Amino acid sequence: MIQPNMVLPMTAFEGLEVPPMPSLQLGHLLLHEALRVRKGFNYIENPSVWTVITSFFFFGSYFCLDKHNTAWFHLREASTLAQIMGMHDENHYRMPDVVESSRRRRLYWLLFVTERAYALQQHRPLTLQATINLPTLDEDPAETVELNGFLHLVNLFRPFDDTFVGLWNKAKTGCTTLYLAQLQQQLSDALPAYLHSTESQAVDLRCSQQWLKTMVWQLSISHGFLSSAATENAMSFKYPIEVSRDLVSCASQFSQQAMEVHGIGLIEKLFDVACTLTDVMSCVPYEQYTFEYGPRDYLNQMMSLISTLRGGQQRYMPLLLSKINEAMPSMPTPGYAIPAIPSGSRVEELYDSSNPHSSAPTSGDSTPFDSPSLGPVGPHGFDFPDMGVPVAPAPTSAGFPPVMSTGGQFNDISVSAPMQMFPDSMHAYAGTAGPTKFETG
Repeated sequence: MIQPNMVLPMTAFEGLEVPPMPSLQLGHLLLHEALRVRKGFNYIENPSVWTVITSFFFFGSYFCLDKHNTAWFHLREASTLAQIMGMHDENHYRMPDVVESSRRRRLYWLLFVTERAYALQQHRPLTLQATINLPTLDEDPAETVELNGFLHLVNLFRPFDDTFVGLWNKAKTGCTTLYLAQLQQQLSDALPAYLHSTESQAVDLRCSQQWLKTMVWQLSISHGFLSSAATENAMSFKYPIEVSRDLVSCASQFSQQAMEVHGIGLIEKLFDVACTLTDVMSCVPYEQYTFEYGPRDYLNQMMSLISTLRGGQQRYMPLLLSKINEAMPSMPTPGYAIPAIPSGSRVEELYDSSNPHSSAPTSGDSTPFDSPSLGPVGPHGFDFPDMGVPVAPAPTSAGFPPVMSTGGQFNDISVSAPMQMFPDSMHAYAGTAGPTKFETG
């Protein structure tokens, strides 16, 4: 498996009949060869599990290459092939081989979660529905921790069905305050205070939870449902401040390595939350003279975090700094200039093993990680450098700006290190599809 920031050993080229080359160049070569070979097979009429997995891997590859239309095509292809096989029907899993049945079930739910996360990011419609039973923790006693984290992920994205995605994509009408308030409550209740999962799973779960809350809040403000006098925090203008607080708090519990496993997808979510917080800070007055940790500190920490994660400094920091400068021109950002956004540098940056901000990937994350509950945030709870961002002045306009959003046996394909090419909703769920160790977004 060719991965970002990986220095390939010379043995990786044995039998390939190609000279040693950089990992990005080799990745392109192998991707094109896989596509060429696949054209020689009629894989559509009688698809197999391998057919679904191949399309899924093509999706991950094109996502990494920033070719989102092609990536979406292959993800939708994987979903369609799974439906042709009948994987959306519970009867499909009534087979003598219980191990194979379990792996197919996990693969279906992996596609389900990935499609929902990517559909929200790219404003696409859904294909897969929750029409089969979930995996059970007793399916494989050796993978209870990984399965537990995976089930939490499914439950986190499950409420984001055709109704929400249709409203999100402006393809449906009829949104109500009650619906969005209930959805926010579902998100708050989706994860326990203590997560029994791997660390990289915990990163995905905690960060995705706060990102999804931000998405629901954005839909709420677009429909005019927010109020400064709302009885529920989630329906107030200041709710992104609370979300940012919780996101920064949970981020302080994780190692940089566990966060970088998720690649650029995690940074995109941090970026979305930071941009939303910036909009709120520019329009919602707050106490300027206080010793309490506040919005400026949360933005400070998110900027620092984005800048230190591989892929964040070159691509997303210029965008975020430009956003802050536009929304709050009097708010200085010491230590950061606003450079021109480099064009087409994402792929090269991700595959640059000399990036000083990156941490080299390790083998699969399988160590249980009991994450503590979210506690109060204070200036001593972080290892991120202080950027000394002062309090932003109260806004001179009562208007609220639009929110910015980016917007058989599988043993033969075991992965020795996290699949950083995939969006973060697809990471860190070792064992969710058997020994392949699909790292789920």
